[in-house]
Amino acid sequence: MLMRSHLRLSLHGFTLIELLVAISLMALMAVLSWRGLDGISRAQAQLQQRSDDVQTLQSTLGQWGADLEAMAEQPNHPSLDWDGRAMRILRRGSAVPGEGLHVVAWALRNVDGVGQWLRWQSPELRSRGELDLAWQKAQIWAQTPSDEDRLREVRTVALDAWQIFYYRGNAWTNPMSSAGAPDSAAQASGDVRPVAASAESTPDGVRLVLNLAGGQAISGTLTRDWARPALGGGK
Repeated sequence: MLMRSHLRLSLHGFTLIELLVAISLMALMAVLSWRGLDGISRAQAQLQQRSDDVQTLQSTLGQWGADLEAMAEQPNHPSLDWDGRAMRILRRGSAVPGEGLHVVAWALRNVDGVGQWLRWQSPELRSRGELDLAWQKAQIWAQTPSDEDRLREVRTVALDAWQIFYYRGNAWTNPMSSAGAPDSAAQASGDVRPVAASAESTPDGVRLVLNLAGGQAISGTLTRDWARPALGGGK
């Protein structure tokens, strides 16, 4: 009798309630573990996105500065123009030695409900007619771009607004009211060849003020000044 009782005790397993409690605990631990991993994954994604935003902004400002540094001038033609909507720059090519001129334009446009700062660049220009046409197309692109022009634009960073100021006469002024024009004594030519921008047509400096859209790694107001290389260091 004692042997049978001992055998029943040794063969006794978990009850149904004990199994349900164990399963519930395991499920709870699995949910907590998944939430922890999901939180880590989200944090990594946010850090990567912020890093990408910073790199994009740095690259964009670097391109802006490079366009100004490569600015060229043609007789009786502006090398820099701001009309309140778009900045147009006549610049030397940099891809290969001896490359011709390009017209570059920067503008702010609403894309899919978000303000985007865009850059447009013309093909290489070899004649005065091509230059005049590209200069006009750059202005039109900023307002009503064609499908062809959209293929030549690049999205950069999200903006709410932007402003441009010129440094002339020891003060920052509105470019649309600033004086300055290309050297009228120069003679027009049928060929387009890059030459250095002159002091008469180029301001001593250009101030860029960006109101960066929220939700990015860097938001708020950002100011970047560019000084003409020939300018002294005191301004």
